[in-house]
Amino acid sequence: MTFHVPTIDITPYVTDGSPEARADVARRIDEACRTVGFIQITGHGIPADVISGLTEAMDGFFALDLETKKTYRTPPSINRGYSPPKSESLSLSLGVEPASRMNDFFEAFNVGATHADYPDASDLPQPDYADNVWPDVARFEEGVRTYFGEAARVARAMTRIFADALGVDADFFAARTDHSLDVMRMNNYALPAGTDVRLDGDLIGMGEHTDYGIVTILWADQVHGLQVLGADGSWNDVQPADDALLVNLGDVTARWTNERWMSTLHRVKPPVIDGTIERRRSAAFFHDGNVDALIETLPSCVDADHPDLYDPITVGEHIRAKLDGSRAGKKNNNAERESARVLASSR
Repeated sequence: MTFHVPTIDITPYVTDGSPEARADVARRIDEACRTVGFIQITGHGIPADVISGLTEAMDGFFALDLETKKTYRTPPSINRGYSPPKSESLSLSLGVEPASRMNDFFEAFNVGATHADYPDASDLPQPDYADNVWPDVARFEEGVRTYFGEAARVARAMTRIFADALGVDADFFAARTDHSLDVMRMNNYALPAGTDVRLDGDLIGMGEHTDYGIVTILWADQVHGLQVLGADGSWNDVQPADDALLVNLGDVTARWTNERWMSTLHRVKPPVIDGTIERRRSAAFFHDGNVDALIETLPSCVDADHPDLYDPITVGEHIRAKLDGSRAGKKNNNAERESARVLASSR
């Protein structure tokens, strides 16, 4: 079976589309979520100059020398700031031991929704809603904040589509995301000039993992590297189409839907051309849900042929176990179903 990531125009949900047009989009999204779990979306409405502002901000920061970038590090428990190369191992978030611990060579910078972004919510736990760290780079904060707001809008449009596709109340997701743990991770896949590249199988851009929350909105360069696990256990290359964003499901949605919709395993293998790494950039906006929202299987997704696969857990508990794996190096022992898929793949 040929692996294919469908392209879907979500304009009817971004503008005031007709009920018929929206129903067609919801039907196509349901089919894509049941069969692939990765989607290309067009019609998202993010202006080109906003994306340019984001990429200029990323380029400005990642061009700094390593020691300067390291001054923007935060402890592993605080999902903000800078992560140097080989300081994380995404496969540990699944409980899968990599060949070499903390060996993912990407570098990243994280920002997220803070307590100040939700003035009507009280007693939001820290460090889940920690303040951001803003580097001293021209127009960085402006460019990142503007894109963050646009990505948040697109993520909420996707959850409106999800509600229609799943046949739940229109405000199902809205009621569980009014103080959502939203984080954006800006990634840079490159090695310093002169680095010896060994093609011996242990060079990892970002290890295999599922995303943790409800939905991820991904902007990425049109450079090879991203690979998605197909239903047959094969890894497949995926590149963004022109003017498209990639969308994939996270674990929270897989749990709510009892795996009717699957959180898709993916990884980044660095493209090596003439013995050097071809630089690749991406920005992943993770729409994770309220820290106190309960992930409990939807009754419509349970029947005699589909028994409930998951015990209830809050979004906060689930995310902490995942982050302890990727950022702190603690093997996550609560991801048996996801890790089994990795171990069964043609690695």
